[in-house]
Amino acid sequence: MKELEMAIDLRKEGKLKESNKILINLANKYPDNSIINYQCAWSFDVMGSEKEAVPYYEKAIAIGLSDDDLQGAFLGLGSTYRTLGQYEKSREVFEKGLAKFTDDKAMKIFYAMTLYNLNEYSKAMEILLINLAQTSSDENIKIYKNAIEFYSNKLDEVW
Repeated sequence: MKELEMAIDLRKEGKLKESNKILINLANKYPDNSIINYQCAWSFDVMGSEKEAVPYYEKAIAIGLSDDDLQGAFLGLGSTYRTLGQYEKSREVFEKGLAKFTDDKAMKIFYAMTLYNLNEYSKAMEILLINLAQTSSDENIKIYKNAIEFYSNKLDEVW
């Protein structure tokens, strides 16, 4: 769809308002198109209008998306709920997303932020430390990878 491509190109060029306007019009014209709803949600998100993004993310997920887009929609909606202070909803979205996309490290990091907001500091730190140990290219972290992973869920223990 030419208009959708144009809106995505405008967003890439930093013309966020123009892109958003086209996507809102498309979402009104094609309310059952999951990709348009997802792109519209994304356009609100990048403009800092998270509250407006929520219904579009929810609708896109409910209608159904390809795995790549669904993965992005779960991350976007979970993160949006977190920034709006709706931490339990954020947790639910991330847990659904991580059940389907178990290896998505970015989603795990955003989930850890939500856990932090829910005062689940130990679990948040565990997720962050494991991901740091598994993904870091820093030589010193690589040397201590096993120790970091071992202690990741034992931060309150004293030997």
